[in-house]
Amino acid sequence: MKKVLFTETILRDANQSLIATRLPFSEFEGILKTMDKAGYYSVECWGGATFDSSLRYMNEDPWEKLSNIKKNMPNTKLQMLLRGQNLLGYKHYPDDVVRKFVEKAVEHGMDIFRIFDALNDLRNIEIAMEETIKRGAHPSAAICFTTSPVHTIKRFAEMSKEMKKMGAQSICIKDMAGVMGPGEASDLVSAIKDSVDLPVILHTHCTTGLAYMTCLKAVEAGADVIDTATSCFSGGTSQPATETLSYALKQLGYEVNLNDDILTEVNSFFKPIRDKSISTGLLDPLVMATDTQALNYKIPGGMLSNLISQLKAQNSIHRLDEVLAETPKVREDFGYPPLVTPMSQMVGVQATNNVLQGERYKSLGKEAIAYCKGEYGTPPAPIADFLLKKVLGEEKTGTARFAETLEPMFEKTKEQLKGIARSDEDVLSYISFPSVAERFFEQRKEKEERKTKYTIEPID
Repeated sequence: MKKVLFTETILRDANQSLIATRLPFSEFEGILKTMDKAGYYSVECWGGATFDSSLRYMNEDPWEKLSNIKKNMPNTKLQMLLRGQNLLGYKHYPDDVVRKFVEKAVEHGMDIFRIFDALNDLRNIEIAMEETIKRGAHPSAAICFTTSPVHTIKRFAEMSKEMKKMGAQSICIKDMAGVMGPGEASDLVSAIKDSVDLPVILHTHCTTGLAYMTCLKAVEAGADVIDTATSCFSGGTSQPATETLSYALKQLGYEVNLNDDILTEVNSFFKPIRDKSISTGLLDPLVMATDTQALNYKIPGGMLSNLISQLKAQNSIHRLDEVLAETPKVREDFGYPPLVTPMSQMVGVQATNNVLQGERYKSLGKEAIAYCKGEYGTPPAPIADFLLKKVLGEEKTGTARFAETLEPMFEKTKEQLKGIARSDEDVLSYISFPSVAERFFEQRKEKEERKTKYTIEPID
């Protein structure tokens, strides 16, 4: 019977979806050596929002964090989610920065780069794919799955052919909102398998309640790898449970090389962390519920948990349903972009502003303006004329790959940060999140000064 491999997401997407990526290294360091024996195909542990969150909220160096994970998990492939030309930020960066980022990530232990573009504009993953191949890592090209009048199985299958030509060593179907049904999973996996001779990976979420059925039908259609989460951090806006799907697929006769005793030990370790997150309010019960309305508003897990946090901060959580209803309308106006970072944030913020300001498009964020100008790539469908006129007037949007218009900036920024940045990694952190990185550098320096000040000198 066919072998099915598992990517464990608890160190990245599972906690990003449920607790807004607030999982410091110190809380999971103690289980890494055990996880290394579980038999996972890979462990997703970096990328997505982990980089920003480490610097912004947990006072951690994300590069050091990656190195430490690798030291504790030498036998397991580490995997990250990379937003193509956006890297881990929310705008496009010049090619020299993309290349340097991939180079340094490999040096710190990254094995598999899952690379996507929020608009499925494949021009925006070219450089990251090329550099990943150059550095000897595995480029896994991701299709951002969504449904709309312009997204079809045929179109996605054609994308997989282009991805193979670019050097992809596997194709991931990235269903970030959990809106893929079992029929679509079967059809799309089959179509990709018919189009390219590459491993196919399925990434989905439990948001709508479809994930277990969707994973099973994907496997039956030939999917080689599925993304799952340790059970105590599964469900809701996270992934389906590793243990459950391992059990079910073994019962159906599939070959699954996961160690059940290790999986139980891993789950037991993370349960207190889950319970603590519930007691502090970090894990909101809303993100653990099945919400079939997500089939309409297409909001991914991380976006939903952040929307809830933002509305709570503005004492407007009672308006969540209005924001959710506004989201698909904004998405249509924006040309049906898949709701994945940074488009999910862009559409979510605009929908929230439209509701809270009492007027649609009373104001547009700078990211939305840049999007309308073509700075994120080509939308799946045309942006609404009234929005383009509001932003551009009679000006025309650009059609070239936007990164080609950007001047190289790594060496220039490195020179500017002399005396502040201690490494190329610091420079990359600063380029990604300038003010956040500056604060981190200051806190790091203060911490070291305090440590030096209170160190007792040995007596000769």
